Amino acid sequence: MRIELLGIVAMILGTVALLAPVRWSFYVIVFSTLFGAAAALSLPGLGGASILVPSLLLAFYCLRQFMAHGEGPVLASVTGTSAGFWLLLLTVYAVMTAFFLPRLLEGETETMIVLRSSVGRSIIDLVPLSSSTNNITQSVYALGGLFCFAFTFAYLRRGGSSSDLVNAMLIVGGLNLVFAVLDVVTYYSGTAYLFDFIRTANYALLTGSEKAGFKRISGTFPEASAFAGYTIVLFAFTASLWLDRVRPMVTGMLSGLLLVALLLSTSSTALVSLTAVVAFLLARSVPASAGVAPRGRPAFLVGILVLAPLLCLLAIVAAPGLVQDIWSFLDEMLFSKLDSQSGRERFMWNAVAFQVFQDTWGLGAGLGSARASSYALVLLSNVGIVGTAMFMLFVGSLLLLRCGGARYDTAVTRAAKAGLVAGLCEAMISGTVYDLGLMFYVLAGSIAALGWQPVRSNETATGTVETVR
Repeated sequence: MRIELLGIVAMILGTVALLAPVRWSFYVIVFSTLFGAAAALSLPGLGGASILVPSLLLAFYCLRQFMAHGEGPVLASVTGTSAGFWLLLLTVYAVMTAFFLPRLLEGETETMIVLRSSVGRSIIDLVPLSSSTNNITQSVYALGGLFCFAFTFAYLRRGGSSSDLVNAMLIVGGLNLVFAVLDVVTYYSGTAYLFDFIRTANYALLTGSEKAGFKRISGTFPEASAFAGYTIVLFAFTASLWLDRVRPMVTGMLSGLLLVALLLSTSSTALVSLTAVVAFLLARSVPASAGVAPRGRPAFLVGILVLAPLLCLLAIVAAPGLVQDIWSFLDEMLFSKLDSQSGRERFMWNAVAFQVFQDTWGLGAGLGSARASSYALVLLSNVGIVGTAMFMLFVGSLLLLRCGGARYDTAVTRAAKAGLVAGLCEAMISGTVYDLGLMFYVLAGSIAALGWQPVRSNETATGTVETVR
């Protein structure tokens, strides 16, 4: 086992969080999601697999929350017919598939998986189905997601508030922009090596690539698409708050800057996801912008729906050369994507994943046994129809959950749902593995906590206590 510099820092920070007020641990776990390419530990025994900084700090986070609140609210997050119940079932089922299906179905099909070596190199190759270290690592990530969800629920129900989530997300959004600027500056100044200490994970690092003459922003992540996938969640969260008039000066400016960063990332995933997210925000904002006392931003909606097309037509007439340059840029990013080497490779991953789903009779090859380039196919090829149905019930339960609290809590819940939708949009387009990242489960746990209906006690005529939810 090799400990990285940030691993030592994470251990020190985690220890401090154990001794500090419980709120600190929540901020620490949210901040840690920013370091998507930073390894804390490397495990040669698992083919050089990396334990990321967020995963290491998750252990300290769960321990601190347990010390403060005990097991009661944690168990409450996964009981009954709540969203957490479906996540619990999904996680248990997924871990079982990881250990049994690759052995039961060994050799029945061929899958795309990551092959790691003890020297820290990894490749993606087509191999016959068998158990591998990927089954272990993805099982650990799945359990980590469940714990993150449950302990976030426990914190917001017992010690925290929706303001903690807002403050943490706004600070992380600002830091993400700072690292994005530093990424570009260090690239063009020839000092990109200064970022090496936060790019230590055993991943293929594509941090120095360009597209259409622009440096593809990767920030603290291994590649531009990962940066875009993280940034679009922050954009959706802050834009939703701005539409609901929550701290509008800060959320408006931050969401605007995050939008610019998304566009400059030159990620095709970002552009397609952004279209879906903006459509979701607009559709959700229409009811809030109607009526005698609108809470939304009707002027903004009118500007998007009416003025934006007019401005596009004006640009076509006034500056045809500029329009041609923009069209060439979009053609390279989007329309010619499938003809590129990357596009053909990812199309092959999806074709293999669907073939795995068919060859295993809808059971899947087991968690961690297959890789794709769409989260839908990741689910089908790994955990099959049963696991996919559980995931849909989990997400559906969260999105349909209504917050009956104060207006501020309702706005924050809506923002968390927007972030969740953004993360899912990005994953459905280019997600390669089951793990959706801790940010996804922080938002999911927040939605469940803010929409949770407290148990009320009614004393019956016999003197016993009846609990109803």
